[in-house]
Amino acid sequence: MFFAQLQNELWKLFGKKRTYIGFGAFVLAQLAMLLAFKFTRWQGDFERLLAGNGYLAEEFISALTVAVIMVLPQIVLLMPLYVTLVGGDLVAKETEDGTLRMILARPISRHRLLLVKWVAGMIFAAVLVAVLGITALGMARIFFPWKGLFVFVPGQAFNLLNAQEGLLRFLIAHIFLILNAGTMLSIAFMFSCFNMKPAAATILALSYMFVNLVMEGIPFFDRYQNWFLTHHFRAWLMVFSDPVPVWRIAQSECLLLAATATVFVIGATAFQVRDIKS
Repeated sequence: MFFAQLQNELWKLFGKKRTYIGFGAFVLAQLAMLLAFKFTRWQGDFERLLAGNGYLAEEFISALTVAVIMVLPQIVLLMPLYVTLVGGDLVAKETEDGTLRMILARPISRHRLLLVKWVAGMIFAAVLVAVLGITALGMARIFFPWKGLFVFVPGQAFNLLNAQEGLLRFLIAHIFLILNAGTMLSIAFMFSCFNMKPAAATILALSYMFVNLVMEGIPFFDRYQNWFLTHHFRAWLMVFSDPVPVWRIAQSECLLLAATATVFVIGATAFQVRDIKS
């Protein structure tokens, strides 16, 4: 019965037009960035950066390099918006539409209902990240050759890899990005379990992450950076380092898993004691 209920939730989730807003926004943003990189000074600046460090630009201005360049700003700006938009809808939208009481009239526990909805949301997060990576790599391949990968993120990563190693790390990085997206969605899901509108749940989740980002950027809080989720969200960039800091990545991913489980339990507890009739 669990899988039958999950299938039903997935039909409901992917049957909504607003679910696809994120996919469309990713494609449009990638197309705009790809054209800007190809036909403006952006590519020339990148080539000078490589040449200034003693590398041949033609060996690393590739589909993999451009794909990473396109993914970076979308991970920071667009992905939190669209995963929290869906996460905030999962429960609160049922209440707003007046269908929640009808669903709970069936012989299913509240925790079971929430678990099914949360798993459906996590599947959406995984699909969204997969589409982001596939479309970025596919569109970049149209304009650029398949060569080595150059990654440069100030203060985070600077490395050059051959095409095979670069593709492998690109794929592994997206696995960690799925966990990032799942954590963001779970925070919005937690707020959605409270008695509030879907828009309020989304805004609260975005506000929480924005506060994390702002406080992490204040020099005074450097010593407390491990307390901010946004610090651990950057673990996917460490995949491109050489050598790969495996233990640091594992620490961040374990913390994100713990945070995801915690907010789910908080949301489930709040939903369990809610008076749905009121």
